[in-house]
Amino acid sequence: MPTSQQPSSPRAGGVAAAMSALILAVLLAALDQTIVSTALPRIAEDLNGFDDIAWVSAAYLLASTAVTPLWGKLGDMFGRKRLYLASTTIFLIASVACGLAQNLPELIGARVLQGIGGGGMIVLTFALVGDIVAPSERGRYQGMFGSVYGVASIVGPLLGGIFTDQLSWRWAFLINLPIGIVALAIAARALPAATRGTKARIDYLGATVLAAIATGLVLITSFGERWGWGSPAIIGLIVATVALAALLVPVERRAAAPVLPPAMLGSRTVVFSSLIGFFANAAMFAVLVYLPTYLQIVHGVSATLSGIYMLPLVAGLVISQSLAGRWAAHVERLRVILLAGLVANLAGLLLLGTIGAGTSTLVLSVYFLITGVGIGMVPMVVLTTVQNSVPAADLGAASAVVTFSRSIGAAFGVAVFGTLLNTGFADRTRTLPTTAGFDAARPDTIGRLPGALRDTALDAFAHATATGYLWIAPTLAVGILLAVFLRPARKSGDTTPATPDPAATPDPAAKDTVPAA
Repeated sequence: MPTSQQPSSPRAGGVAAAMSALILAVLLAALDQTIVSTALPRIAEDLNGFDDIAWVSAAYLLASTAVTPLWGKLGDMFGRKRLYLASTTIFLIASVACGLAQNLPELIGARVLQGIGGGGMIVLTFALVGDIVAPSERGRYQGMFGSVYGVASIVGPLLGGIFTDQLSWRWAFLINLPIGIVALAIAARALPAATRGTKARIDYLGATVLAAIATGLVLITSFGERWGWGSPAIIGLIVATVALAALLVPVERRAAAPVLPPAMLGSRTVVFSSLIGFFANAAMFAVLVYLPTYLQIVHGVSATLSGIYMLPLVAGLVISQSLAGRWAAHVERLRVILLAGLVANLAGLLLLGTIGAGTSTLVLSVYFLITGVGIGMVPMVVLTTVQNSVPAADLGAASAVVTFSRSIGAAFGVAVFGTLLNTGFADRTRTLPTTAGFDAARPDTIGRLPGALRDTALDAFAHATATGYLWIAPTLAVGILLAVFLRPARKSGDTTPATPDPAATPDPAAKDTVPAA
């Protein structure tokens, strides 16, 4: 079994440099999840691949989600710094390959490699924060990364559109190179070195099962509507994924160095927090992905203006992330912050459930602000709660569990909301004529309808969007219920070694020593 890593504390003044490198990495990895969305039509046209263009986004999400647990465990075993540098290098090489791709198969293959690197960058960044700073400060620093991640999710499509219109879609990938090289240089110098653990057999079987589960979940959520939720392919994927999930626990119990320690699966703090992260991210991405679409179609604004309209949501997200991180060091229970964020998020979704074609900009701004406040308070508090409940030797695996559940939650939220939106819009526009070039399966054709019919279609789309948020809202109600029964293992402000969950049985050789910043 590997011994616990004890990274050397950063040099005086080195924390800021280390954090700047990690923030740049999270920015790049998060941007590449969304930056191609507005560039896809041009990519499909240039590479002659309209039928399979959805794989450009799905390949990155699938790869980054599938490898997350393995990166986390390898970081625990062999040192997070060296793994972080390796994953960033892979990401940058793949970014160049994406930018130089001459056909769609080359681009999809490069996106898979990019997702492998990006998945490692995100999970190892979150784990490295646990190495660098004391438990009492983790919430504050994790809040910074949460803000960057949320802002990147909104700014990504905007940047993708600008690059596509003004330069080339290839710059959506090539821009990663100069920024990533700077991040690598800073990280190589500023990140603390970790003592390498003793050699242990890598849990290849567990990693394969987890990757297969992730692959099944991403394929189901990404292509369920396109292939048909009742199609043999989707049903087969659901059955196979459930069977693999049932197989995972016995596989990990038999592993010498499991990718996902069984004790962690038995921890109420880890399980409940991961589920909360799943539901919160499902709601978050339903908002971040589809509100710009609502603004562009219903209010007729450009992609750039839709980003500006979303600024109140970004402001709420950034402010609440920062405040939640600071409060986490002073309140007795992180659960209080978590509940406040979930309730605010639920309130925001219920308010979005009332929007229509005529909702004013001022009212939308208030709704967006409330929703952003709720979104911002949850993700990093969840991660901090989990990190504070496990030994330092398991920080990577614990961070990977949370990141994995959030990634699947994001895919789930986008897929479910997209199905609700498309179904609701189609139901409300069945009687509209198609002779004018309008297609109920393509809301962007609403503008082809004449005056009164166009107003009817716009109202139908706004109503379908609002109804979708009302349907998503119960997932946050489940998250609130889980948070009520969540029992963090320790106070966030405690700087002594973390006390494992009562259900956990960590490796006796592991020592929970976390250096102060």
